[in-house]
Amino acid sequence: MESFVSTATTTTTHYPAMTTAESIEMRTLCVLVDNEPGVLARVIGLFSGRGYNIDSLTVSETEHEKHLSRITIVTRGTAMVLEQIKNQLDRLVPVHRVVDLSSGGPAIARELAMVKVRGTGEHRMEALRLADAFRARVIDATTEHFVFEITGASEKIESFINLMLPVGLVEVSRTGVVAIARGPEGM
Repeated sequence: MESFVSTATTTTTHYPAMTTAESIEMRTLCVLVDNEPGVLARVIGLFSGRGYNIDSLTVSETEHEKHLSRITIVTRGTAMVLEQIKNQLDRLVPVHRVVDLSSGGPAIARELAMVKVRGTGEHRMEALRLADAFRARVIDATTEHFVFEITGASEKIESFINLMLPVGLVEVSRTGVVAIARGPEGM
């Protein structure tokens, strides 16, 4: 008697029917919405209600005359889950447009962070050397601490923070990712 062996095995994750062949991708989604009370709660409710995680979230009114806001969301999931997220966002009433900047061609993504470092002597000098190498600006300083402002890709900011840990990292405040597509076309 022949036995059948399946090559696709499921794992125990909150992603539905994910097989070992499916990989988790990170995506940056831009969502154009009406700027009115409750819209952000509805968008976030869509994620939390279905067990999806948001790695980064940035919101601001971008078109004052039309009262439109732009929500930039960084999330992760399988290709199927990400497609489902985009489709569900697109169906929400206050949503005008959903654009996946990760798959729609070249895009620019940046983040801002303020990093507080405490230190004296050699640690202080090392913090200044690292800040210079990363093009971070000193925005506050005393004889015992610095607050650096750094902008760039999330990976750059992560590297800067990791290098500041042994120097005397005290606190970090990050804005979240903002992103825009390259080229002359708008969203």
